[in-house]
This record gives sequence, C-alpha cells and structure tokens, in this order.
Amino acid sequence: MNQHSRFDLPLCLAVEEDAFLHSDDIIKRYIPDLIGQKTVIISEQNLIDIYRDKINDISHDFGDAEIIAMKSASFDEAVAIAKRVCIEEIRIIIGFGGGRVLDTAKYAAHISKAAYICMPSSLSNDSLASPFAVLETENGARRTLECKIPTAIIVDTNMIISAPEVQTLSGIGDTIAKHTALRDWKISAMKTGSRTEDFAYALSRMAYDSVYHCDEKDMKSRVFIRILSRALVMGGLAMEIAGSSRPCSGSEHLFAHAIEEYYPQVRISHGIATAMGSVPACIFQKQDPEGLVQFFRTYKLCIAPSAYGITEDMFADMWEKARTVRPGRITILDDTPYDRVQLGEIYRMMEETR
Repeated sequence: MNQHSRFDLPLCLAVEEDAFLHSDDIIKRYIPDLIGQKTVIISEQNLIDIYRDKINDISHDFGDAEIIAMKSASFDEAVAIAKRVCIEEIRIIIGFGGGRVLDTAKYAAHISKAAYICMPSSLSNDSLASPFAVLETENGARRTLECKIPTAIIVDTNMIISAPEVQTLSGIGDTIAKHTALRDWKISAMKTGSRTEDFAYALSRMAYDSVYHCDEKDMKSRVFIRILSRALVMGGLAMEIAGSSRPCSGSEHLFAHAIEEYYPQVRISHGIATAMGSVPACIFQKQDPEGLVQFFRTYKLCIAPSAYGITEDMFADMWEKARTVRPGRITILDDTPYDRVQLGEIYRMMEETR
C-alpha cells in the first residue's frame, strides 16, 4: 500500500437533468442525515446575479440557507468562511460555481469539518472531486493545498449545456492531459524505484479513454456531458487514492503552472493550457502527438499558442520555467535537454493547427 491507504469517496454522484431543482431529494436519497442541517451556499456575485432563481431554489430546499458571495479564491477567504461556519454551527457548505468557488468552498469545509456538497456551474477542470484546492496566498501566489473531497457531487446537465463552451473545452483539455501525465508518473516511478498506484492509474486512464474514444462528438449533448462529468470525477478520485496529483498532472501541467505564475497576463484557462502543454509533452516523451492534435481539432479546441497571445519566445520561455515551478516533481522534462530550435519547430507545428 502507499502512504495514503485510507481514502474517502463521495457518498453521492448525481448527474441528472435539472438536478439543481431537486437537489434536496437527491441528498435525501443518498445522505438522509444531512437533511434539515444548517447550511450555507458559497458562490460569486456574478453567478448569483445570473442564476438567482436557481440559487434561491437551492437555498429554499436547504431550509433557506444563507447565500454568501465570496470576494476572492484565497486562503484567507476560505478561512474566514470556515470560521463563520464553526461559530454559527453550520453543518453543510454548498459550493455553487466554477473551479474558484468550488476550491474555496471545499477548503472551507475541510477546515470547519462541515459536509461539502459540490454543485458545479461548469465542467472546467478536475478540481470537482480532487483532494486539493488551489488558492491564492501572499501577493497573488497560488498554492495547492490538501483537503478532503466532496461529500456529494451534483451535476445539473442543463446547467452545463448552457455554460460557456470555453469552460467545457477546458474540462476536456484537463481530461486529455492525463495521457501525458500518466506517462510522466511511470517515468517518475521508474527513476525513484517507487511504483504507480495501480487502481489510481487505471481510474485516470479510464477517465481519459472515456472522453478520447467517445463516439458522441457534440459537447452540448447530455450523453457527452455525463461522460465528461464522470471522467472529471474519476480523475479526482484517482488523486485521492494515489494521495497525490500524479495520476492527473505531469509535464503538461508544469507548463500550465508556468503560464499561471510567470505570465498572468495571458488569458487562457487552466484546462486549455494543459491541453496545449500535452502536445509538446507527448513529443518529449517520444509519443506521436497526432492523435491528440486530431482530437482537439474535432472538438474545435484551439491549441495554437498565438490565439492566446503567446509568441514563440514566450512559448520557449514557458517550457524553460516549467522545469522549475514544482521542484521535486519528476517528469520527462528532467530527461529533455532544453532545445530552443526544437521548441520553435513545435510552436510552428501547433500554429498550423489553427
């Protein structure tokens, strides 16, 4: 067994049409002890404005739960929410929103030991069910903090279908990035004489396969939304079982972290950045990237760096920085000499995918 032999699984994963309209019934079905407990809903002001009726419905279903608009996805904000939850003896935190909201609510629930119900407004990445929260700390730096996974995950397929397409594309990108992450995990295990946790590896591989080989190519279809939801949750559970983010995060994620930390002005979502990073990572790993490139083309997921304002020099610099953003994380980058000419060729190849 690995160091993390005890792990938690969500008690409920419901992916249903109009799930948010009867979220109390879903909880009653799976976790009846939670019904009637004091609840608070965490979201962001713009989402509260857009989805006022939906959020009011959820609040009503949970005994007129108070709705809190968080100010930032920061450690301080999560701690402030947790403090209030403890003082007011609140038993349930519902997170309603995208990754920022879900990570803040998840961490607040972790500190306060409240039950956490995750209600995503979009499927933009696998933080949905992961045992980690990415929060801002000092001076806007972002830290990945360990926490417990959700008690329940409720996905409303209608909600996801109406979410901006770029958010669903981001979730697709984060899922497809597992292809290179898993290869990097194997490389790391061989180098350190450790081993990959077989069950976690298999779950992450299944998550990738279910989306990569999906026959349904329409991102707005219920079938696809259901498959993507489950894939993102499987990724989260793989991390929980492994006790680390290794099943889902390799050199392609180091590239995304380098953008987030050194190029905050580049407007690109985490999932799309990992998709972009997976193509060079594939090449460094001596795998053929053509399958990934074709897949991204099918879903119109743009991996041309210039579409996001990334020049060839920036692209090369991002890969140089990628080696240093997470010290101690062994990936193919440790065996790949920095080659500016090769990076230029990869950049131009990716530009041609537009």
